[in-house]
Amino acid sequence: MGFPKGRRRIVVAVAALLVTTAVAATVYRVLAPAEVSTPARAAYPAPAEPSAGVVGRLPVAPLIVDGRLRVYAAPRQVYADQPVDNRNRRTPYWSYRRWPAQVSGVVAEGGTVLSRWSDGRLVALDARTGAVAWQADGPEPAEGWTARRTGADAVWDPPGLFPARDAEGRALFVVTGPDRMVAVAAADGRRLWSVTVDGGCRSDVGSTAAGQFVVVDRCAEPAVVEFRDLGTGRSTSRWQPPGATAELTVTPVGCAEHRARCRGLRTVGRPDGPAQGWLVGEGSPVPAPALDPVGAELDGERVVVVADGAVTGRSLRTGEESWRRADLPPGRLVAVQPGLVHLLTDENDLITLNPRTGAVRSRFPLMAGRDGVGWAPGRAYAQAGYVAVERLREPVAPEADDSRYFLTPEAVILAAT
Repeated sequence: MGFPKGRRRIVVAVAALLVTTAVAATVYRVLAPAEVSTPARAAYPAPAEPSAGVVGRLPVAPLIVDGRLRVYAAPRQVYADQPVDNRNRRTPYWSYRRWPAQVSGVVAEGGTVLSRWSDGRLVALDARTGAVAWQADGPEPAEGWTARRTGADAVWDPPGLFPARDAEGRALFVVTGPDRMVAVAAADGRRLWSVTVDGGCRSDVGSTAAGQFVVVDRCAEPAVVEFRDLGTGRSTSRWQPPGATAELTVTPVGCAEHRARCRGLRTVGRPDGPAQGWLVGEGSPVPAPALDPVGAELDGERVVVVADGAVTGRSLRTGEESWRRADLPPGRLVAVQPGLVHLLTDENDLITLNPRTGAVRSRFPLMAGRDGVGWAPGRAYAQAGYVAVERLREPVAPEADDSRYFLTPEAVILAAT
């Protein structure tokens, strides 16, 4: 015996409503905003002391944190593995995910790993545990995930995200977007200042060792270099290098890490114009001719240059040559870190020099397994005595897909120097 006709319609309607509710609940669980933090379960690793040489190869670019961890970025995840000298990527030591926002960039300051997301959220993680230390709102980036397969652009040169220290030595992060620039304290995420900017005609340079943030302002013509106090966000000076045009480019040099706490600048007024080096401090930039050569690197009071078949070290103040190495193969400086400069030869040997004396600290082929050295270098990164380099397939095809652009699926080679 069946249901009466009217009751049957009610049963069908209720069943349809239950199915719809179940589907809606499933869709919500899958698509709703969410974050998943998986903290570390093992003890914090001790610092590694590897012998000089190739450590291994990795599918993604590492950010070396505290000399103990490798931190990576993916479109919706920030994660770490350890030990830092392991040959391959391992199961995450800790991990943090968000949905549906995308990672824009990741930087580290001391034991704090800061991730910036496409919705403007700033999430700071404790490097020791992976636990969320604090969260704050910042300006939304122009785009979300823009890095290629290795993620190098997100961790080695994150757009609009800079670790810095003000004139008092307090650690902070500067975050820039299309129309706003903010600074937050590294310790707790407290907002220190916020200013409105026109990102359409401005480009970030980085922070200085004297507690300033440097921007090229092309809203004016010719372009000018603007310095802002990192403690207050106030514009303290606007400076126009000789020969500046609307195409002015400014490169930071002598940085404690990439584009952070830099002691010098190199300016080029127009694409075919000469380069000029400058020291930056509390006053106006001071000419430093030793920094003029494109590719010259600064460490302390020594400038290292590759030119005319030799690597030379010169005095920053006088330009006087203090050492010369004409016995090294042709190559170029690919990375620098305090107390070390790294030369990659045309045959892909990595040579690490003491910038004060020119002495060779280590030298070896940058080769992993049977991959050989027949590749072109892409982005490079140096920190805590390690060097990582992207390996690109020759001839380099920037517009090709990643399977053609990179040498192998494990395109990043990591070495201890």
